[in-house]
Amino acid sequence: MEKTYKGWQDWDFKSAQREYTEKTALLSPDGKLQAAGWARRNVFDYDRNAVAKKPRRKEWDFYQLSNGVYTVQISFANITLGGYASASLIDLSTGKAIAEQMGLFLGGGDKYVLPKRGDAPNTVDFTVSGARFLSETGETSRRLYFQKGDMTCEFTMDIAPGLENITTVLPFDGFPDRYFMTTKQNCMPCRGTVRAGGKTYEFSDSDTFCVLDWGRVCTPYRLVWYWGNGSAYIDGPDGGKHVFGFEITWGIGSERNATETCIFYDGKAHKFGAVDVEVFPKPDGYLKDWHFISEDGRFDMTMKPVCDHHSDLNVLVMRMHSHQVHGLWSGKAVLDDGTVLEIRDMYAFCEYVENRW
Repeated sequence: MEKTYKGWQDWDFKSAQREYTEKTALLSPDGKLQAAGWARRNVFDYDRNAVAKKPRRKEWDFYQLSNGVYTVQISFANITLGGYASASLIDLSTGKAIAEQMGLFLGGGDKYVLPKRGDAPNTVDFTVSGARFLSETGETSRRLYFQKGDMTCEFTMDIAPGLENITTVLPFDGFPDRYFMTTKQNCMPCRGTVRAGGKTYEFSDSDTFCVLDWGRVCTPYRLVWYWGNGSAYIDGPDGGKHVFGFEITWGIGSERNATETCIFYDGKAHKFGAVDVEVFPKPDGYLKDWHFISEDGRFDMTMKPVCDHHSDLNVLVMRMHSHQVHGLWSGKAVLDDGTVLEIRDMYAFCEYVENRW
C-alpha cells in the first residue's frame, strides 16, 4: 500500500482545534456522528447501541508500559465479530517478544462490553480462552492484571490529581456514520512485574510509565496511521524535575476539526497543531532517524531508532501490519505560555500501521 493519507504538509489550510468542555452526545439516534474535536477529558457520551454499522464497531482498552529496556503490551479488544485478550513482553534491544499470550473469542457483540469512558473509575474483568484480563481504575490509581499459561502480569499505575488527557473524535469524509474516538492517557508512573518462562521482570515507577490507548471506533475497512507517544521525568527550565509526555497520532480520518497532538506537562494538556514526519519511512527507512515537526513549530523532535517491533497478522480479509519503532527522542516542545522545553535522549516510540479490518 502506498502512502494514502494526507499529512498537514499536503493540506492548504491550518488545522482547527475545536475543544469540547461539556458533555456531548457522540451519535444521533440514527447513528450519525454529532461531534468532532478534542477534549482534555472524555466528555463525549458514547452509546454503543446507537452505532449504525454494528459489524464495523470496534472497542479496545490497550495498555503499553515501558522502562526503555522492556515494553509490555496488555489489551482487551471487542471487534464485534470476535476479539481477544493479550499480553506481550518485548525486549527493546532486539525488538522481539520474549513472551506473549493471547485468548481469542468469536461473537463479541454485547457479551464483552467495555467501559463507556477510559478516564473514569471502572472495572473490567473478563476471561476468554484461558486468558484473564483485569483492570481496576480508581480516582488516583489503576490496577492491571493479565494471566494465561506461564505468563502473569501485575501492575499498579498512579493517576495524579487532575491529570488531563487528550480525547479526540475524528470523522471520515463521505461516511457520516463513521468515526474514530480515542483517549490517550499519558504520564502514569507504574510499578509491577511480569513472570514468564520461569523468570521475573521487575518494573519500578522511577523509570516506568504507562499509556492507555482507549478506543471506540466505527471505521472504513482500510486504515493507515502513525502513532507516537512517550512519558518521562525531565529537568524543567526552573531546574526542577517534571513529568513530561506527548501524544502524536495522524493519518486517521479528517483533521479539519482537531488533531490528536498534545504535550503534557505536570498533568496539564498543551494543545498544538498537526504533525508530520519529514521522510516517509516505508519501505526500508524505519531504522533511520525520524524527524517530526508540527505545522506551528511547537513540536520539533528527532527520534533515533533503537529497534523496530514489526508484527503482521494476515488472516483472510483481515490484516494488521505494524512497525512500532522505539528510540531516543531529542528536540523541543513549546507549552501554551511559550515556555520551551528542551528534550534530550528521551525514550519513546512511533508506529506506522496499515490495517484492513
